[in-house]
Amino acid sequence: MSFSLPSRAPSGPRRRTLLAGAAGLGLLAGCSSGGEGSDAAGGSPSAAEKTRAGAARDSEALVERYDAVLAAHPDLTGLLTPLRAEAVRHAEAFGGGKRARKPSVSPSPSQSPSASVSPSASASGGPDPVPAEPKAALAGLAAAERKLADRRGKALLEAPGELARLLASVAAAGAGHAYMLTEGAK
Repeated sequence: MSFSLPSRAPSGPRRRTLLAGAAGLGLLAGCSSGGEGSDAAGGSPSAAEKTRAGAARDSEALVERYDAVLAAHPDLTGLLTPLRAEAVRHAEAFGGGKRARKPSVSPSPSQSPSASVSPSASASGGPDPVPAEPKAALAGLAAAERKLADRRGKALLEAPGELARLLASVAAAGAGHAYMLTEGAK
């Protein structure tokens, strides 16, 4: 019996790679929760609170980015709505998300797919302009998810146990979102 290789090698990370990375982050978070109980009384809570608040703001900014892409490309609603909802849940898990619950930018029927971003979002220093091409917009969202997941993976090294586990879980979810968005952009 001969072994035959698949005719085309899949591009991007494989599912096993993503799962192994998520498991590694989970193990790393579990290892970091050891002797932090004694440090918690000496000023760590404020550092943990800052980390938690920053993570909530990051998730809220990601939700704003999803809103901008949805406004510019309403045809991507089926793909982006569940991922946006997860970003809202992430913001809420970190103690934020009150303003991210409902889309701040709602697509209007008269809006053309080539529009970049609403004037209110760009005037308030909101997300970067959305590319006119849907695939480029998805690639931009994937890059934002990937960057945030990497930043959270680094932040969990300094976070206390429970917060580190939450950061690891959300970072793993973000890596999965980045993968899904990358696949959607193909």
